[in-house]
This record gives sequence, structure tokens and C-alpha cells, in this order.
Amino acid sequence: MRSDQIKVGVERCPHRALLFATGVTRKALARPLIGIASAFSDLVPGHIHMRELERFIERGVEAGGGTPFVFGTPAICDGIAMGHEGMRFSLPSRDVIADGVEAVVKGHALDGLVLLTDCDKITPGMLMAAARLDLPTIVVTAGPMLSGRYKKKKLAFVRDTFEAVGRYYKGELSLEELERIEMEACPGGGSCQGLYTANTMACLTEAMGMSLPYCATALAVSAEKRRIAYESGMRIVELVRQGLSARKVMDAVSIRNAIRMDLALGGSTNTVLHLLALAKELDLAEIALSTFDELSRQVPHLVMLEPAGELYMEDLHFAGGIPAMAKTLGGILEDHITVSGKWVREIQESVDFIDREVIRPLDNPHSKEGGIAILHGSLAPEGAVVKQSAVRPEMRTFRGKAVCFDSEEAAMEAITGGRIAKGSVIVIRFEGPKGGPGMREMLAPTSAVVGMGLAEHVALVTDGRFSGGTRGPCIGHIAPEAFAGGPIGLVRDGDEILIDIGNRKLELLVEPSELERRRREFVLPPARYNRGLLARYIQLARSASEGAGMR
Repeated sequence: MRSDQIKVGVERCPHRALLFATGVTRKALARPLIGIASAFSDLVPGHIHMRELERFIERGVEAGGGTPFVFGTPAICDGIAMGHEGMRFSLPSRDVIADGVEAVVKGHALDGLVLLTDCDKITPGMLMAAARLDLPTIVVTAGPMLSGRYKKKKLAFVRDTFEAVGRYYKGELSLEELERIEMEACPGGGSCQGLYTANTMACLTEAMGMSLPYCATALAVSAEKRRIAYESGMRIVELVRQGLSARKVMDAVSIRNAIRMDLALGGSTNTVLHLLALAKELDLAEIALSTFDELSRQVPHLVMLEPAGELYMEDLHFAGGIPAMAKTLGGILEDHITVSGKWVREIQESVDFIDREVIRPLDNPHSKEGGIAILHGSLAPEGAVVKQSAVRPEMRTFRGKAVCFDSEEAAMEAITGGRIAKGSVIVIRFEGPKGGPGMREMLAPTSAVVGMGLAEHVALVTDGRFSGGTRGPCIGHIAPEAFAGGPIGLVRDGDEILIDIGNRKLELLVEPSELERRRREFVLPPARYNRGLLARYIQLARSASEGAGMR
């Protein structure tokens, strides 16, 4: 066992003394030492119930014959961080989490690892750590939140709070109604109810075989989630004994399966960043931005969850969850081992119920293409990302005049102030990985556009990124970013921009000679930070087209 490095031999007497100080017995010390990396936080709604899940995982580890040790990791709630400086720290925190888990596990020579996670950057950060460590590892995502209720209407966090702000400014909601909605939208613990980034990443984690079946969709409040936590604790000890390490589960096949599941679900565009960053950690050069678009043309979009539709994660779970999605996809998914010990085909064969009102069959999809499309063109030479499943057919081709902003705040002020004309393309730049820094999510502006009734009349493009809750013709991850000299930094008010999702085009309709003249005049603004985490991120961040992780 790896832990023999700290517990076997006379010279390890001091190490054993410190371990005995934690309260373990000599017999317990002889067992596999299992780390439980817990992102518990009183600040993050998706994580507030993790103390109970830690107990069930611990009990499972003990029952399986291991000795559990819980340690903490940071967690940021993207919804709370949204729209202010805090969002600059969200994406960089993914690398901080990976570094922290790696440091604790290596520093203590643990034998196996359970990753207890839920929200947007915590799950990919932990997966990146698992890729580095290559220990036997299993992921427990803590589960989706129940939908809220107000006047017989189901509520979801993004649509019914962020978009409600725009409706308030438009005069459709009173302040009293807004306050009632904000009180009822999030009824308790769990990741936000729709197919946003947290829930998408949970689904992809299960699809790539790193969680037990049904883990992704089992509700945070359910006894089923606690049973899955317990079973995961038992299973990790068996994985240690079998030597089934993370890189034997996570490889090019399982990452491709995760991408296919993402496309079939119509998941968050943030998963493009996260899976590319994970592929970098796994040294998988064959997984690139182009992989998403190649597979998107082959994988149909089968479910219409909020924000694209009216269904919630609870509906997907009771329709059969990720195993039912896997069975529906059939041979589109490649066969591969999972942490459950079952292969993908075995999980598919075990499914005995699929609600076809929620999960459509292959011959009746919502769209023949997957939920995400990759665009290229003179505005995005390295590529850009759009959640095409959340774009109305009539908006899939859009030509409009640019209205440029050099920050999210400036754009938000103009949108809520009613200063955006129909036919505009809102350009938000210097919000990329280095320019932001941190590649902030533009959920507040996109939600305000919807709330102001402009979703069918304007588009938005940015070198920043979007929440999984974004809908409409919103193009993100434009690369190169403005801070790296990308063409988005050269756009001026009144320039025409063409968005053509069907043909995968994003074009700045300005003569090359004029762009070259602007490029010669372009003056790069100073970096926004010169100390701390964000200063390091400015120096080390990769392009969005490579996942925006730190080099």
C-alpha cells in the first residue's frame, strides 16, 4: 500500500505517533488509508448538507475494511460570486482545488480517495487532481436541489431570480413579487435545479465512469443519495485492493463518452473548458476543441431541461437518470470500465425503465445535433462556444451591429438602462482568462437580456464565459481573447457581426486592411492584478481553446 511509506518500519515511529494522535487504533492503521476530500461549506448551498454525506462515506469505508480521513477543500458558489469581483476567482479556484487535493494526498501517502463535491468548479478541480494522482478514486456528487414553488409555479434559481431582475426593470414584476421569488426559488441544499454547470459536470462524471450509477441525479435531500455515499465508501476500499486507479477509468474513451453525454443532454458550455483542462492533466492530445464539434454532428440532443426547456434535474432522475440516457445512446457510447466495476454495456443492460416524455429516443430527438456547437471565423480564429440547444431556430443565424463594452458591469448598466437597440450584437471583452482575469460568467447580462424581452432581437458575444443557465444566441470563450490580441479587441461600435450556428461561423464583417490598421493602433490595457492568485493566473492561464487551466 502507498500508505506503507508513513506507517511501516522502525524509522516511521514518529509518523505513527502523529497518526495515533488522531485517535486511530493500531488495527485501523494497518488497513488502507482512505482520504475523503470534502468541499463542505456553510456558504455554498450545494454543499451545506455534505457533513451528513461525509458520515455515510466514512461508514462505508469502515464497513469495507478501510480507515477514513476527512480533509477539506475550498468551494465557491458561482451564483453568489456572480456579477462582482468574486467571479474572477471562480475559474482559478479550479486549479487551487486540484493543487490542494494533490498536496494533501501526496503529503500523507493515502491509498485511495473519495471526492465529495457538487458545484461548478469544485467537481472539475477534483477530477483534475484525480488525474494527477492516479490513485483509486471515486466521486460522490452531492446532488441537485429540489425545485422551488411560488403560486403553483415551479421555480429554478437562474430563470426565476437572475431573469426576474430584468423583468423587474421592465416593470413586469413588483418589488414584493421579486422578494417572494427570491425567498422561494432555492428551497434547500443541493446544486441549482436545472442543467447548469454543476449538474452537467455531475452527469459527465457519472458518464465517464467516475461515480456510481444514479449518483449524478439522485436528489440532495434523498435517502438514495446517502445510500450512494455509503456504497461509494465501501467501493473505494475494493478499488484499492483491485488497483483500479483513476487513469484506468479516465482516458480518451471515457472523455469522449462524457462529451457525447454532454451533447445529448444539452449541457453547460463550461464543460468544454473543464473537459479540455482534464484532458490536459491526462495528457490526451487527441481531445481538443474540435472534438466537441465533431461529436456534436453525430450525437442528437435528447432532453430539454431548464434553461433550454421546462424540466428539472428531478425530472431527469425519475425518468431513469444517466443510466437511462446511456441505454438510449446505445452504441454511440464506447464500452469501458467504471468505478462500479461494471462496464458501460452492463449498466445499459441493467436499465428497466425510461420515461420517453423526458428522454427522447434516437429516432425522435429535439435536434439531430448535440447541444453544443463550436464556431470559427474572423472574430474567433481559435474558436468560440455556443449552447445551440438553448437558441431558438429563428436566432441561429443573426447579423447585427456591435455595441462594445470593456467589462461586464458596463454592459449590464446599458442593458438594464434600456440602451440596447434591437438588432444589436452586445460585445463584452477583456473578460477572458487573462484579461478578466478569471473569465467571468456573463449570467447577469444574458439573464437581463431575457428579462428585458430582447432575447429574440439581440445577440451577445464575449471572450468571457457563460453560466450553464444562459439561453439565447450567446457566444462565449472567443479565442484569442482581447487581452491576447484577439480580433474581439478590435471591434468598434457599429461593426457588423455575423453569427451562423448552422455553418459554425462567427465573422467580424470588417475589411482585413481596416482590421490591420486597428491592430497597429491597439494599446493593451494594464493587467488588473499584480499580486496574489489572480496575478499568477494572468501569467499562467492557457487560452480558453485549451481549457483555461494554469500551465
